[in-house]
Amino acid sequence: MSAPDFAALFRAAGVTGYLYALDIDTGKEVGHGSDEPMPTASVFKVPLMVAFCRQADAGLLDPGERVTVHAADRVFGPTGVSAMLDDVTMSLRDLAYLMIAVSDNTAADVLLGRVGFEAINAMLAGFGLEVTYVQQDIAGFYRSMTEDTGHGWPYLDPEEIAALRVLDPWHTNRSTPREMARLLSLIWRDEAASPDSCAWMRAVLNKQVWPHRLASGFPYDDVDVSGKTGTLPTLRSEVGVVEYPDGGRYAVAVFTRAFSPVVNQPRADAVIGTAARMAVDHLRR
Repeated sequence: MSAPDFAALFRAAGVTGYLYALDIDTGKEVGHGSDEPMPTASVFKVPLMVAFCRQADAGLLDPGERVTVHAADRVFGPTGVSAMLDDVTMSLRDLAYLMIAVSDNTAADVLLGRVGFEAINAMLAGFGLEVTYVQQDIAGFYRSMTEDTGHGWPYLDPEEIAALRVLDPWHTNRSTPREMARLLSLIWRDEAASPDSCAWMRAVLNKQVWPHRLASGFPYDDVDVSGKTGTLPTLRSEVGVVEYPDGGRYAVAVFTRAFSPVVNQPRADAVIGTAARMAVDHLRR
């Protein structure tokens, strides 16, 4: 059976899209632009989480260590510690939870400062992920956008958006749909870290609060969707795993670039779920 017409689906939603879906247990796959390098935005928090767990497994850090995040050290963000006003003390593990479940930017930068770029990228290379690379923290994202536009996001016109280095995969954190799905499949097969750490990562990814992208394609009580979103000007993405009651497990990564610069684009959000559902349906046939 031929693959769905993903290009037409994405075009109708006002985006250019790239997708890869993998049956974790059989290796069956379907894709559209699966090897296109894309900026990851907050999706980079997934490899950061994996590297954090591997360092915990190796005894290089204590996930229960309590750290204080000072108000003056926060980076911009609408959720979690980033949105709080006072100093906050919590464990590294709870910061990692907030980083994934509500995409807390400050939590991510605190963890990245502890884990380090070198460790993340060495891990990714060891997994055979040749494009995926982390070179910027969240503070760096916003600093770069301010330098490129003079005022930063979200109020950007099309010319300013075209100049943003954070939208050029070779000047920011990057991956491909295929490589992000492969990384998720390692977590679901207990191969990314220890079995206990992989179980914890699966549980945290399952607690992500955003229902409007990947999960919107699977509105069923008996289908579990775990994932991580990423958002930058014109960029919307989500990577995750869809699990069916019959045991089927499917790693899916969808990245999109919108034709329009407006911030609110519900069709662009929804097409991520629609495309993922079409891809999983194709694999299940």
